[in-house]
Amino acid sequence: MPLVDNEKDTSRSKLCGLETYFNKSMTHILGANVFIDGGFDFVVVPLMSPTYRPSLVQQFGSFSIEASLPCARSDLDPMPYLWQDHVIGKISEWIDLDSPDEMVRKDSETAFKQELAWASYLSLQACILPTPKGNSWTNYARCANQFLQEQPKEMQLWLRIPLVKPDGDSVEIYRTPDDYWKIWNSFRLMCDHNSKLLVALDNWSTMPSENSLNSWYGEPVVTFIIHTNSFFTRDGDNPKHLSEGLQKLIAYFLNHFTQIIISEVQLFSESISEVQHNYRNVDAISDEASRRRHLLPHIHYLRSLYQQVGPLSSPLSLQEHLQLAVRDVIQYTSQPFKEILESVFYQRQESDKKIYMMYKSAICQALLDRVPDEKASVITIVLVVVDAGHGALVKTSLQAAKETGRKLKVYAVEKNLNPLPYLYKKCNEKDWKDIVTLVQTDVRYWNAPEKADILVSELLGSFGDNKLAPECLDGAQRFLKEDGISIPSSYTSFLQPVKNANLYNSVKGGGDNILRLETTFNTRMYNVARLAPCQPLFTFTHPKRSVKESNRRYKKLQFVIPDDPESAIVHGFAGYFDATLYKDVHLGTEPSKATPDVFSWEQLFFPLREPICVQRGSTLEAHFWRCCGSTKVGFRSFVVFHRISFHISFLHLYSISCISYFMFSFVESKTGLV
Repeated sequence: MPLVDNEKDTSRSKLCGLETYFNKSMTHILGANVFIDGGFDFVVVPLMSPTYRPSLVQQFGSFSIEASLPCARSDLDPMPYLWQDHVIGKISEWIDLDSPDEMVRKDSETAFKQELAWASYLSLQACILPTPKGNSWTNYARCANQFLQEQPKEMQLWLRIPLVKPDGDSVEIYRTPDDYWKIWNSFRLMCDHNSKLLVALDNWSTMPSENSLNSWYGEPVVTFIIHTNSFFTRDGDNPKHLSEGLQKLIAYFLNHFTQIIISEVQLFSESISEVQHNYRNVDAISDEASRRRHLLPHIHYLRSLYQQVGPLSSPLSLQEHLQLAVRDVIQYTSQPFKEILESVFYQRQESDKKIYMMYKSAICQALLDRVPDEKASVITIVLVVVDAGHGALVKTSLQAAKETGRKLKVYAVEKNLNPLPYLYKKCNEKDWKDIVTLVQTDVRYWNAPEKADILVSELLGSFGDNKLAPECLDGAQRFLKEDGISIPSSYTSFLQPVKNANLYNSVKGGGDNILRLETTFNTRMYNVARLAPCQPLFTFTHPKRSVKESNRRYKKLQFVIPDDPESAIVHGFAGYFDATLYKDVHLGTEPSKATPDVFSWEQLFFPLREPICVQRGSTLEAHFWRCCGSTKVGFRSFVVFHRISFHISFLHLYSISCISYFMFSFVESKTGLV
């Protein structure tokens, strides 16, 4: 049964699996561990006998079809849906596709393809691949990539990667935690970042070091494997426990929707006789009663831990549930001058109460600065709301006037036709009547009947200027008085290099790859590694000092990759913004000073065409342009990774990786949409 009985929790992280040994009867394995109160939701088991070798069948076996089958006799006992729902396949550990021994290499490739074909036939959700051996795994990655490319089904491959070098590992090479990340990174590069290739992270140590974990933030870790010997008892008590550090680690993975697998298997057995000995030992305790006594304390402990620290261990608000659903999910950025915005867009934005609290504070200060107390009953402030939508900023402005005791005349300017019925209705209500005038036009081409004292807009995007606030407010500036106030008064975009494999795979895996990799996306990053501090990019100020000042921008940023971890991969850049509404009233998403409790804006994700592997202490140089034309505004980037800095004259010849792309937003021209 799942770790938690909660209908609202539909995440895969509430499912717990058991990695166990090969058994001739899959029905017996499922019955003992999943059904009959076995406690587990699925099992991870070898698909073929551990003693099977293709060359042995050819040499000693009979030539009948039955004898040449490498699978157990009862493999077809369970119904097909049981395989699909409750079994994760495990490719044989002995397989070494890059072995220097030609016989082992041939046997490995034959068995590897047979087992994957068998898993596909059984419609398994996934198969766990053994950890690459030796110094080379080129053929291994080639065969895995061939299967991923040719396999039409959605079966995933989970590459097993240890956090640290396991005890008893027969591999002679000494490997650090960073080496294992490099193995994974090179393997996925050879598989072209295939989204169906994921990580099964295996924790052999009681508690891994912090350094061994840093590399895995932002990676597609689908499952975390802990071994029964990581559990301990206190004072001979039967209940199992885990160390405090391991509890925190499991809590991290649970909250990132990672499944937990408990393993009772000792890996890295070399000889067939040793393998057979292990399986005979397991058969001795394989009856249902013994297995329940042996394993249920472990699952009971994880169930208790999940209820304490799981993703839904505390009640979530409706908004938190909505945010949970869009974590690391890419969404196309809205283009208000090209697209028809839906009603739900306005409703979502206007439900973000914190935004309008900040706007009200800014408008209150502007009204008080504009009109002294002694003239409050005499002077009427002219306020223009740009892009009125459903009228949230109009309502906020009227509330600010009421709180400050100032008189107000409001022009609500809205380009789109669809929100107008709602706005007309509001204009006939008591609070708006005779105060608010509704204008349907593009504010850049509006012939205002009078100059405005205050210009208020909410054209800010996730990157500040990406919804074309500079172009729109420049067009509106002509009807603002010379000493008029613009809210917001300025905004700055920020960039940060990030690692987020799930986002990159989502971008790369859909539709026209090149086109998508030249597009920015809104997202709420969660499983992300932020590789260097944010840096400011472009700043815009309103009202603009000179009408001749262009909105074109260029800036070079240099990000120094910190010493920990030793190496990382950059999948793209995260974009944020920080805006000054008026004086000391700020609003934004830049992490160091983000406005709390604001959910309307996600981050902007700039994917790289090809991810860049960076070393600690190296410099990532990003060139960004904001390009403006008569009908288009877009961003262009050029990324340089300084791998070597020994001599400046050689730097650009031998030590750079360059990625460039365009992203365009569209601006409406006088003749229509372009």
